[in-house]
Amino acid sequence: MADNDKDQEKTEQATPRRKEEARKKGQVAKSQEVASVAILLACLTYFNFDSARLVRKMMENLSGFLRSSGTLLINTDNIQSLAVNWTYEFFILIAPLLLTVFIAGLLANFVQVGFLFSTEAIAPQFSKIDPFKGFQRLFSLKSFAELIKNIIKLCVVSYVAYVTVKGEIDGLPSLMDSSVGDITVYMGAVSFKIILRTSWVLVVLAVLDYVYQRWEYEKGLRMSRQEIKDEFRQTEGDPLIKARIKRIQREMARKRMMASVPKADVVITNPDHIAVALVYDQMKMFAPVVVAKGAGFLAERIRELARQNNVPVIENKPLAQVLYRMVKVEETIPENLYRAVAEVLAYIYGLKEKRVAV
Repeated sequence: MADNDKDQEKTEQATPRRKEEARKKGQVAKSQEVASVAILLACLTYFNFDSARLVRKMMENLSGFLRSSGTLLINTDNIQSLAVNWTYEFFILIAPLLLTVFIAGLLANFVQVGFLFSTEAIAPQFSKIDPFKGFQRLFSLKSFAELIKNIIKLCVVSYVAYVTVKGEIDGLPSLMDSSVGDITVYMGAVSFKIILRTSWVLVVLAVLDYVYQRWEYEKGLRMSRQEIKDEFRQTEGDPLIKARIKRIQREMARKRMMASVPKADVVITNPDHIAVALVYDQMKMFAPVVVAKGAGFLAERIRELARQNNVPVIENKPLAQVLYRMVKVEETIPENLYRAVAEVLAYIYGLKEKRVAV
């Protein structure tokens, strides 16, 4: 009983088939932190190269709106068209940013799991809205690990931001004599520095989180020895059934072989332990072919069938042993045995001619 319980422990690595089935269900090793960091870095890169144009366009649109606000007539007839136009202009303005976010998120997930489309993953599951199961997930070990991870991330990011701001304190008094534009530029530069340093910290945390998610994924797919045996039976077939199929196939092949014995030209024996039946048709074959062979009881059966059908049985111990060992059924004899077999066939043909003459 103890051994049976031990076998049920999931201690074995998941098989490729188990992983493939899990992948079809959308169960893959993926870290949301990787996608978040990728999007953050992509946004930083975009703002670094295109923030000036974005700010300029926003100021131009705002200025145009303020200039026309005094003369713009808004009523029920044109409010819809105005809203559509403003929304369209705003969308065109931020479209490059949205495209950047979309591509970054797509690439981050593709790098982690490759191309994957699973209908089972997006199918509605009523178990997710079960209050009892939701309560269990809320206080599960996984939720606790996520909480610890988020606390650590918050503490690390806060510390990096604190250190960065602390290094800029000495330059704050000089801002009192600066213009609003210079102050805004300075604040933007400091903010960018904070976000950039924080991003590199988040990159490290994302890598660690991916490693953890990969470990948890592999652990969740572990199988017991019994599950591996059951899967093997499903994919390769039950060993007992396979053995029976092979036995039936051998029996059918043996029957076909024995049916060829009456058509043989000669049976060469050991004399008692081995029997090999040969066929040679000068018009269709370039060399004799072994149509049946066997040892022990099977050899005795071949000799018996040969005698019942008037097939000559010739004793040639060395030749019988070589043919039995080297040539398979329905194969042509090798070239180095041509001479020895030709002598046997010549002897058989000579006997047949004498019988015809008599």
